[in-house]
Amino acid sequence: MKRQSFSRRSFVASAGALSTTALLSSPRRALAATGLITSDRLRPQLDHGIQIGDVNEHEAVIWTRSDRPARMFVEWDTSPKFRRPRRVRGPHQLAPTDFTGRISLDDLPPGEKIFVRVFSESLRDGTSSAPHYGHFRTAPWRRRDIRFVWGGDTAGQGYGINPDFGGMRMYETMRQRHPHFFIHSGDTVYADGPIQAEKAVEEGKIWRNLVTEEKSKVAETLREFRGNYRYNLLDENVRRFNAEVPQIWQWDDHEVTNNWSGSKVLDERYTVREVPLLVGRATKAFLEYAPLRQYGNREEERVYRKISYGPMLDVFVIDMRSYRGPNTFNRQPLPGEDTTFLGRAQIQWLKWGLLKSRATWKVIASDMPIGLLVGDGTDDEGRARWENGANGDGPPLGRELEIKNLLRFIKHAGIKNTVWLTADVHYCAAHRYDPANAVFTDFSPFWEFVSGPLNAGSFGPNGLDNTFGPEVVFQQAPSAPNLSPYAGLQFFGQVDIERRTKEMTVSLVDIEGNTLFEQKIAPQR
Repeated sequence: MKRQSFSRRSFVASAGALSTTALLSSPRRALAATGLITSDRLRPQLDHGIQIGDVNEHEAVIWTRSDRPARMFVEWDTSPKFRRPRRVRGPHQLAPTDFTGRISLDDLPPGEKIFVRVFSESLRDGTSSAPHYGHFRTAPWRRRDIRFVWGGDTAGQGYGINPDFGGMRMYETMRQRHPHFFIHSGDTVYADGPIQAEKAVEEGKIWRNLVTEEKSKVAETLREFRGNYRYNLLDENVRRFNAEVPQIWQWDDHEVTNNWSGSKVLDERYTVREVPLLVGRATKAFLEYAPLRQYGNREEERVYRKISYGPMLDVFVIDMRSYRGPNTFNRQPLPGEDTTFLGRAQIQWLKWGLLKSRATWKVIASDMPIGLLVGDGTDDEGRARWENGANGDGPPLGRELEIKNLLRFIKHAGIKNTVWLTADVHYCAAHRYDPANAVFTDFSPFWEFVSGPLNAGSFGPNGLDNTFGPEVVFQQAPSAPNLSPYAGLQFFGQVDIERRTKEMTVSLVDIEGNTLFEQKIAPQR
């Protein structure tokens, strides 16, 4: 494999094909980029912009990355003119965390627009970076219209930042919807998906990528895993989106490698053969770059969590990756280590959280669909091996036993208005789960909506498993596998909750902003 070098000259040339708004945050920096001022690089650079995450009524996480040892600061105000800014001193940004830093803002006023000014001070000479600006709205303390978007799968199948395409345009399409927040449903990067300068695609077209050294091979070292996140942040659309739309991140498999579990056998591209070692490095990089609130002694590397967004919405972010047993034929009749999917502690957390929730809507943000068949080759006995919970028609078996337990609990505990949102399969769909159509019937009907990819190859549709009775109400998928973003089959989902009626409207939207499907759901009383 020929490695693409990424020199300073190639970066400037490639970035020039995009707008430099987020890279050059002030007139001084713009002049410096032209060579008229040469001293600008003497102070810290925040070339990857800022991110905002895990916003609730009173809190928000602010993230940035320096290019050298520095200390992070955030100033915030409810006025865009920063008439009475509050300054918060953040962490040291040092090499062990790849110079990333995050600050958790506390005691924010609920339901207010918050403006932030982020900068870093050099630990060597005290010089300060040019400030980067962003804004967001905290969750309301009383009923207010809510809009958010979700999707997954960024820079997959070799489709990276293409200046000819306008970069990762989906992020700009989503930004123009002015959502209050965004759920990234996983595959935030494709650590196993090298980006090459050119890729032949459908209809004789060529997809041309901006390339970096770390993204030219599968990620094995910590530096290469970190480089996957830095790569996405080279895109102007992504940086602009990050500065205006708070995010809720979860992860799936490609943050490490495709379909990783305890049974994963790495292919010939890997010189590091230990999957647990790759998982450790990938986890560190993910947590360094995710605008995610850290939970300390509750479990330092925990990804599952609840985000409360006012009286009408709780978002339960689950993790189907970290606690699973090995991928198997998945038809064991009794629960055990090989059937673990969410794990006992996470299921108990989810049950308790749903039971205590007083929000009208309980959104379960899942990194994989429930009833779609997602294969993972065959085992040593020639049996189909499965990546998610679904395993073929019939009664609950294998990992489906955890899903059965959870769905039955939701029904018998009287928990209403649960909606599942997911991505993973690279097409969009709306599924209605109904016990009248299912083999297992002891659950209440619910909706599952699938979106994505955001900037990756298009696939599907996948087969259905009738265990929990999914019905395809809508789907849009490619006519051939792995079509490029040129085909237009890039999708995100949008959710609107109306203040007066509490009605939820779920829309599936394409890269051009066209609404392909819309479902209104009235809340159960």
